[in-house]
Amino acid sequence: MFSNTLRHATTLETVFVTVSENAVESYEHALSCVCTTIGIFEANPEGTLWRVEGVKNCGYKDNELSAALLLAAAISGENAELKRTTTEAEGWLARTYATFPEQKIGKRFIIRGTHLPQITDPARIVLALDAGVAFGSGEHGSTRGCLRALEHIAYRRPRRILDIGCGTGILAMASAALLHKPVFAVDIDPWSVLTSRQNARRNKLHRYIRCYLGNGWYTPILRHKAPFDLVFANILARPLCLMAKNLAHALSDGGTAILSGLLQTQVPMVLAAHRRHGLVLDRLLQEGQWVTLIVRKPNRISKKVL
Repeated sequence: MFSNTLRHATTLETVFVTVSENAVESYEHALSCVCTTIGIFEANPEGTLWRVEGVKNCGYKDNELSAALLLAAAISGENAELKRTTTEAEGWLARTYATFPEQKIGKRFIIRGTHLPQITDPARIVLALDAGVAFGSGEHGSTRGCLRALEHIAYRRPRRILDIGCGTGILAMASAALLHKPVFAVDIDPWSVLTSRQNARRNKLHRYIRCYLGNGWYTPILRHKAPFDLVFANILARPLCLMAKNLAHALSDGGTAILSGLLQTQVPMVLAAHRRHGLVLDRLLQEGQWVTLIVRKPNRISKKVL
């Protein structure tokens, strides 16, 4: 799982902690405050421990990182030891290339790095991404789950689509390529917005996709573009819960939301938050420890006055 983008570094360091599943979210947030890329990996075969790591410039914002780790420990109840290794930028990129092979996802999509030769496949939609890009390279279970979920609901032909926390723009691009409908994409990180725009143009999908800088549902343009027939929110469990009310208001009647970035243990919490606002579970998809939820806003039934 990767988030944010490596920015012109020469000497980098990798910082990492090993924590239980329940502490992953807190430490991911702590490292993301200062790191230019974040990874979350299983640390043991049983899936009970996870390695949360980030890459940053050596010595960059160490005081801020220490404060964020103290907060993560207080929230999660786990005081994880931070470890560091020096990483050369060239070596990091070489390893990223090596671990970013072509990926066939579901029945409709192929995700390929731009370092690989271009191909066409009449049976699948081919999307090209830089190997070192922001969260959403297709490797992570949450992104794969979202793409599979898109296949499941494509028959509904949503006309107005939104991707909140767009990262690389992979979900916006997949929707545009599959459905040929306008897609709005929003991210709080300026670099992710730029990356999404570049990827949309690289894949010749820019005429469908509009990318905006903004803080989720507080982005002014979304109030004017709502309601949406399909919303992607591939973020984290706690923000998903906090956004449930706004999501329910912004969905059209019969509209669908694809929610991901959550672990198995977080499903009841996320579902409860959305059910409180009238959304119902349509389907649950699983990729390893990661879960994607398809929820729907029921159609209103008008009652005749007798």
